[in-house]
Amino acid sequence: MPPEDAKSAAGIPRANSTEPASRAEILALFKERQEGLDNLDATGLAMLYTEDCTVESPVGGVHRGRGNVEKVYRAFFDAFVDLETESTQLLIDGQHVVEVLRVEGTSIGEFMRLPASGKRFQFTAVCVFDLRGRQIARERRIYDFTGLLMQVGVLKAKPEGLLSLGPNQQKNPRDPR
Repeated sequence: MPPEDAKSAAGIPRANSTEPASRAEILALFKERQEGLDNLDATGLAMLYTEDCTVESPVGGVHRGRGNVEKVYRAFFDAFVDLETESTQLLIDGQHVVEVLRVEGTSIGEFMRLPASGKRFQFTAVCVFDLRGRQIARERRIYDFTGLLMQVGVLKAKPEGLLSLGPNQQKNPRDPR
């Protein structure tokens, strides 16, 4: 693993700098992030995070530290080896970044201790980032986790008839149905 003060592939210094990144440096960081996603490079992606980072994810909850971030990426990439991720919008406000992503793939490997289903999935994700220096210090991933589980066959939707009122339930008088 490269030392903490190594430069990224884009030439961005990775030192423990707390100096704010410029807009150009942030764009380069997220270009490198996209390349890591395209190449399913868990190790390279983890190096974009501070050593003491925090990542909140619907899949694994809260993870602290670069090593745990790498494990989460690796588990997701192992389950979905044909994963395709496209950044559709990137909003930068100082040292805060919001990225909208289109994510799709096929359940090819084990996911959450469940065997592969071979089913395709697609969802939109929003990731909120706080930067420290030229690295990601905090990331919050937001997406429809239940929808993902339904698409890959882990969860089943209730048939429409099961949503009807039971004998002891009253209809909402404001509901026009």
